[in-house]
Amino acid sequence: MATPGVHTTPLSPSEHQVQLRRAVVASTIGTAIEWYDFFLYSTVTGLVFAKLFFPHSDPWVGTLEAFAIYAVGFIARPIGAAIFGHYGDRIGRKATLIATLLLMGLATAAVAIVPTYESIGIWGAVLLTALRFIQGVGVGGEWGGSVLMSMEWARDDRSRGLIASWPQFGVPCGLFLANLAVLAFSQMSGEQFLGWGWRIPFALSLILVGVGLYIRLGILETPVFARLLAENKVERTPMLTVIKQYPREILLSAFARMAEQAPFYIFTAFIFSYGIGTLHMSRNFLLTAVMSASVLSFVAIPLFGHLSDRIGRKNMYMIGAATTGVFGFIYFAMVNTGSEAIIFLAIFLSLIPHDMMYGPQAALIAESFTGRLRYSGSSLGYQLASIIAGGPAPLIATWLFGSFHSATAIAVYIAICAVITLVATALMTDYTGKDISGSGVYGQRD
Repeated sequence: MATPGVHTTPLSPSEHQVQLRRAVVASTIGTAIEWYDFFLYSTVTGLVFAKLFFPHSDPWVGTLEAFAIYAVGFIARPIGAAIFGHYGDRIGRKATLIATLLLMGLATAAVAIVPTYESIGIWGAVLLTALRFIQGVGVGGEWGGSVLMSMEWARDDRSRGLIASWPQFGVPCGLFLANLAVLAFSQMSGEQFLGWGWRIPFALSLILVGVGLYIRLGILETPVFARLLAENKVERTPMLTVIKQYPREILLSAFARMAEQAPFYIFTAFIFSYGIGTLHMSRNFLLTAVMSASVLSFVAIPLFGHLSDRIGRKNMYMIGAATTGVFGFIYFAMVNTGSEAIIFLAIFLSLIPHDMMYGPQAALIAESFTGRLRYSGSSLGYQLASIIAGGPAPLIATWLFGSFHSATAIAVYIAICAVITLVATALMTDYTGKDISGSGVYGQRD
């Protein structure tokens, strides 16, 4: 009996090319929608959640409390990676991606109806925390599937970096859409925006989920998973097996993300509380600047993914990590000038060092695992970084600034993350251009 969505007969080269394009489009658009949901929460956290859900706290403490809830989504991401990584390697990439999209979208839409402290006291923050956790579970399972849906349709091993970078392209798309939505509704008065305007972008998630489902339902399962089914090589306990066989690759993948993920959330989430509270910049100015940075990433991410196919995955990634370590000091020096033009330029350029790593990152991590364990292994390695990097980053940045009253302390933190990434990446194996179909370089473990 044929599995739904799995092609049982060989495809012609033209049919394969059509499926590759559909898979890339479905992965990219679906990922953009899920990251819209995740970044929307990030943006609104720095703007309104401290005021609405922790109104009696000192402003600095209230911001810490809001970012603590924000961090819950990152703690949940490895859990989502474990759950959906298991099913992605058991029942397929397509079905799992549909489930993550539904989970993420419904949780985001529910944020729109959470009562504030004024209505139900601390229970508003409790509900917000629960929904943020569900968001994290959903996005934790999304990344691995979207990357594999694109990469495993690639016929040419020399173009995997570029093809795998397209789902990464969904991140700046989601960031742009989230900031655009908040910017559009923040045109209303401050009282109206705080009262109900911020809720509308969350409710709009339902429409985006409908679009994403329509696109993802129309694609076939990847050739790699179809072959695993045909050869009866589907792993019964993929998560346990990958932890047993690939512990080194999982840990190195997580530490390699330190310089990419921690600064990213400082530059796109912490900057709102810092920019408004310390630099006294307007909300709309910061939203516009971050949106502009995300547009630049539209070009930069696939460009650096393509370059990794030419100069090697590790080489491109380590150049990005080294650049990030230096750029943190430049960034805060520019931001602290107080000049709108220089601050805008700093924010506009802030994601370029990130993109140097994020472009080749999907292929670098996914190539480290065999086909039958790839969803579980790459998802777990990727999402473990959420606990040590992305989740605590705005919280650490807020604490460092509150403790030392200097942004230089935050730049030092970024530099430390860069050093960790350089060491971890140097220890990884570079499979650029090599066969990763499930035999080849992994034949001895398959």
